Amino acid sequence: MTAIAETAPAPAPGGPPGRWEADARARAARLESLLGDPYDPANPHGLRALFAADERRTPPPETEALLDQEGLAAEFVPVAYGGRLTRADLLARALRPVFRRDVALGFGHGITSMFAIGAVWAAGAERPRHELARLLLAGGRATILHHELAHANAILRDEFTARPAPGGGHLLHGRKDVVINAARADAHVVYARTDAARGPRSHSVFLLDPARAAPGTARHLPRVETSGMRGALFSGLEFDGRAVPEDALVGGLGDGVALALRTFQVNRSVICGVVTAAADTVLHSAVRAASSGRDGTVARRWHRSLTGVFADLLACDAMATVALRALGLLPGRAHVFAAAVKYVVPDLLRENLEELAAVLGGRGYDLRSPEYGALGKLVRDLPVAGLGHAGTASCQAVIVPQLRTLAESAWFTEEEPPPELFRTGAELPALDYRALGIAGGGDFMAASLVGSAARLAACRGVGGQVGALAELAEAFVTELRALRETCRTLPPYGSPALTDPAVCVLSDRYSLLVSAAAVLGIWEGQDGTDPFLADPAWAVLALSRIGTRLGVPVPDLPDGCSRQVLDELVRRHRSGLGCDLDATVLAH
Repeated sequence: MTAIAETAPAPAPGGPPGRWEADARARAARLESLLGDPYDPANPHGLRALFAADERRTPPPETEALLDQEGLAAEFVPVAYGGRLTRADLLARALRPVFRRDVALGFGHGITSMFAIGAVWAAGAERPRHELARLLLAGGRATILHHELAHANAILRDEFTARPAPGGGHLLHGRKDVVINAARADAHVVYARTDAARGPRSHSVFLLDPARAAPGTARHLPRVETSGMRGALFSGLEFDGRAVPEDALVGGLGDGVALALRTFQVNRSVICGVVTAAADTVLHSAVRAASSGRDGTVARRWHRSLTGVFADLLACDAMATVALRALGLLPGRAHVFAAAVKYVVPDLLRENLEELAAVLGGRGYDLRSPEYGALGKLVRDLPVAGLGHAGTASCQAVIVPQLRTLAESAWFTEEEPPPELFRTGAELPALDYRALGIAGGGDFMAASLVGSAARLAACRGVGGQVGALAELAEAFVTELRALRETCRTLPPYGSPALTDPAVCVLSDRYSLLVSAAAVLGIWEGQDGTDPFLADPAWAVLALSRIGTRLGVPVPDLPDGCSRQVLDELVRRHRSGLGCDLDATVLAH
């Protein structure tokens, strides 16, 4: 890998597992402070400066320099190799200050490297692992050259082929027109077709140093303008007989699809864990708009929209947090739930942005206004960030083939997951890409849903918020029973009938059910430290909205439930706190 000079070394890794969470929180707080008040027009890292960079279609140079100085890339390198990566949920927490301000910046200067190098942590040999760690810790970048996927957006369209070379190794051919950081990455991780036949052994992964390409075998294509994430740098690459040495192969020949499935569950979960921070910024803008000129009180006509979006963001955070923790605690069993979370969270965020657009009106699309303009930018950025149709289709491809097996052998028979999965502050194992499973493993979230409903059963019919929570939990379990009966009749794995739209709709129902399980689990896991999260009001509202989307019976909201959630939202807005489970202290 090409050496990177004149950058500060990354800080030393944190201490024992008991210190991991505190260290990650401290790093996130430090970065939040350094990035400063996003609404200050004089702040070089504020929204006005980031919006201006987006308009210029360039990365923000001062903010990129700050992230380099802070060694952001060290967040993607495991502690065993000198970095800071311990747990996936803590990685998301460390990245949120960046995504809270600009999704394009988060992708262009950070998370894309994580997408690329996951395959190396999962299956790479020791030498390339150490080389890649040194490169990132010195401020270098990696990018991923995806294989082509069905329903692909521009980033996932087209692919490369690698054919055996006469003297050993492979020769790489093909082009992709849209690759993030193609021109400035110091390492390329290429998913190339090595077998013309379709199937699970069709692709392989290669780790390439772009500086070692022979003249005439690799060509950078012109920059591509995208509708969203305009501040990120997209361009193309074309290979014409680019020599790939034997030791560039990551894992074994034909391991590409399996490595993609293994690493994508991390990528999906982390994306969901960080983009909620961007939506948080828009929610704060909407609260500001709804209370402007009213002595801080929110106009009544916006109460329902704002409280609903706040509850949805807490639900999204609960889903992502549980998925991220499961990657370390239950690594062989997390793949289906990770896909379900990635399936649900983008849909909820899109609905939320539509609701907030009604509150913000035209101001939400004015990039000259840091107080209100984040909406328009985020609406454009999310589809380019993989949160559009292509991401939905890839998640369905993971979930649908599993449903019959889960219905026949897992639902209502499996044991619940460990309670640590839902408890803030619990000491959890580190993320190990090598341990991640891609098939089987049962369904611990369905088991959690059934367990939560059983514990709440005695409260059904008693009224109040806990009574409503119990009714909702039972309604979800009833829906799971109905889904089980339907899924038992599905055709076997591999049948073309599994692509029927009526079958794909089952993934909607399933994903919403396990999302409800995450909300119930997080609520049950509260220890009383945060009185608002320990109270059922937010969970009742969040589950009522999930239940409405699912079409199950939803009880009327108890008296005071919405008011309680609204009061907390206004309190957080006035106090400069995030609308996440952590109530993150924001720079202001």
